Amino acid sequence: MGLLEQCEAAFGSPDLYRVLGVRREASPEEIRRGYHRASLRVHPDRAEPRDKEEATRRFQILSKAYAVLSDAEQRAVYDEQGSVDEEGEALRGERDWQEYWRLLFKKITVKDIEDFEKSYKDSEEELADIKAAYMDFEGDMDRIMESVLCADYTDEPRIRKIIEKAIESGEVPSYKGFVKEAKQKMIARKRRAEKEAREAEKTKDELGLGGEDDLKALIQSRNKDRKKEMDDFLAQLEAKYGNNAKKGGKKTAAKKGKK
Repeated sequence: MGLLEQCEAAFGSPDLYRVLGVRREASPEEIRRGYHRASLRVHPDRAEPRDKEEATRRFQILSKAYAVLSDAEQRAVYDEQGSVDEEGEALRGERDWQEYWRLLFKKITVKDIEDFEKSYKDSEEELADIKAAYMDFEGDMDRIMESVLCADYTDEPRIRKIIEKAIESGEVPSYKGFVKEAKQKMIARKRRAEKEAREAEKTKDELGLGGEDDLKALIQSRNKDRKKEMDDFLAQLEAKYGNNAKKGGKKTAAKKGKK
C-alpha cells in the first residue's frame, strides 16, 4: 500500500496537506508546525500500552507525509502530479521516524500537550478545523471527533454546539447524519468516554512522561468533569427528544437544510 492509500486508511484522506492540517499554500515553517501539532496527537510516547502499535503506525504515516511536503522537489512533484516517489530518499524504508521526530523537536512532555491543548481549544484555528471536519465527513460525529485535534469523546457537547451554531448561521449545511444521528451512536461515545476515564484512573503513571504528578492529576480530574458533562448532555437530549421521537419529533433550528 502506497503512502496516499495509507493516509486514506489512517486519517480519512489521501491529501497530505489535509493529513497535516495545513493549507496547500502553506510555507515550509507552517508545514513544520502542522506536523508538530498533528504529531502531538498520535505520538507513540503518549499512547496507552495496548494502543502503542497503532499509534506507531499512524505516527510513521504522518511523518512520511511531512517528509514529502518538507522536501521542495518531492512537494513540487506531489503538487503537480498528485503522486509521491515511494522509492525516493524522503520515504526510504530504513528511516527511524521517531528518531527523525526527535531531531526536529524536543522530547514530548505532558506539559507540551497541556499547553498546546489550552491554546488550541476554543481558538479560531479549532473552530475552523471543526467546521472543515463537519463538511469533510458530512456530519458523521464519530469521524469528526477522531479528526479534530485534542478532542476526545467527552468534548462532544461543546463541539456539537459549535456545529449547531454554524448550521443556524448558514455557515455550513445541515447534514442528516448530524441532525438525525441515532441515539445508539451517542451512547457508544458515552461508553467510550467512561472507559477512558476508568483506564486513566488505573493507568495514572502512563498518562504522561517525566513524572509530572501534578499535571497527571489535572488530566484525571478533567476527564472526570468531562464524563459528567457528557452524562448531562445525554440526559438533556433524552428530556428534549425522548417523547417526541416516538411521534416523529419536532424539527429544530439545527435541522434546516438540504440533507
